[in-house]
Amino acid sequence: MGTAELRPRRVDFDFPVDFDPRWHPRLPEFACGANAVSLLMPHAEPLVARAVRDALDQVDDALAERADGYVRQETQHHRQHRRFNRILLDEYRGLGTVDRLLGRWCALIDRRSPSFVLAFACGFETIAYSSARWTARRRHDLLTGADPAAAGLFLWHLAEEVEHKSVAHDVWSATGGRRWRLVLATVIAMLLLATAAVLGSLVMLARDRRILHPLAHWRLFTWTLGLTFSVLPDAVISWLPGHHPDSLVDPVWYAVWLAEFDEGDGAVPLWKASLAG
Repeated sequence: MGTAELRPRRVDFDFPVDFDPRWHPRLPEFACGANAVSLLMPHAEPLVARAVRDALDQVDDALAERADGYVRQETQHHRQHRRFNRILLDEYRGLGTVDRLLGRWCALIDRRSPSFVLAFACGFETIAYSSARWTARRRHDLLTGADPAAAGLFLWHLAEEVEHKSVAHDVWSATGGRRWRLVLATVIAMLLLATAAVLGSLVMLARDRRILHPLAHWRLFTWTLGLTFSVLPDAVISWLPGHHPDSLVDPVWYAVWLAEFDEGDGAVPLWKASLAG
């Protein structure tokens, strides 16, 4: 079980009035994909945070303290993504429909039993952690040339996913979670994320008149394939009896990057490829 303190970071991503949601001129398709995933966060993350918070009275004090830090980190995540998403929804006609669809899907999940929603939180965190590892290995290729503030939003989120990778699992395990629920909930989390990524990306590509560009679809396909082959093995491993997330090796880079966090003004380190390590 992880023992490091989870410190919520009060960040403030103030995007200017003229901020362009096409924040990656070199790889506009990557911005589309990341933006599409961002749409899901204000719906899914309150769900997983609430599932963990509602189980705090069933775990010991040490885990409850870490779980409280996890909940506060996740609360910051969905607040910042909600602010970012307002820019996307104002810019891209059609994303509102996708946003409402994702909200309804998460509402359906929330109607399931508390034990199932907690299993969903556990599976969702497995996917987030695996995505963070995939991104860390490709950060230079994916983020060089990106707007530093937008890149900072996603990197900060992924870095904290690495920090709290084991919390949802530990709460699920301490409350006697059933493995079959974990398998089913993880699959549903994958489908939910895929729905957000595909529908959101297509709407933005169509709006930007890149829907018929073969290169755009080739890039999205290769990234999707690579991410799938990163997430699936981690998901399957997470279903095995005796598995614990701490057995997976964390990307060191995120911890180094977060060490530069300036708590005084709520700023995260800006992404600079030349200083990325």
